[in-house]
Amino acid sequence: AKKFRKYARHLGCSQSMCLLLMLEFFETNQLSPKERMGPHMQTLERLVKRRISALIAIVRDIEKHQTKPTALMLQTLFENDNSQETQSEEPQFKERKFQQHLPEEYPLFKEKKFNS
Repeated sequence: AKKFRKYARHLGCSQSMCLLLMLEFFETNQLSPKERMGPHMQTLERLVKRRISALIAIVRDIEKHQTKPTALMLQTLFENDNSQETQSEEPQFKERKFQQHLPEEYPLFKEKKFNS
């Protein structure tokens, strides 16, 4: 009881108000005085920061070894495709007709003349 009175004076409030504040603290944080709190907030914060740093390292490694090479391959593929389209606007395959290569004067069929 002496320790509690000393603590109430330290907070600067009455003993009943101090007890009320303590009860509200336990209720709002869903804590029980019988349970152990576990590690302090600072150690938890350090642990979370380490895990986040590890996750960042994993994501950077994935970007470096998987995402960027794949993106680079796709980019070069599309660049090559675009450069081929701009170089030749004509189709690659052209239908050839036999008649285009013959001179106009050259008849396709010759009539035979019969001497009779």
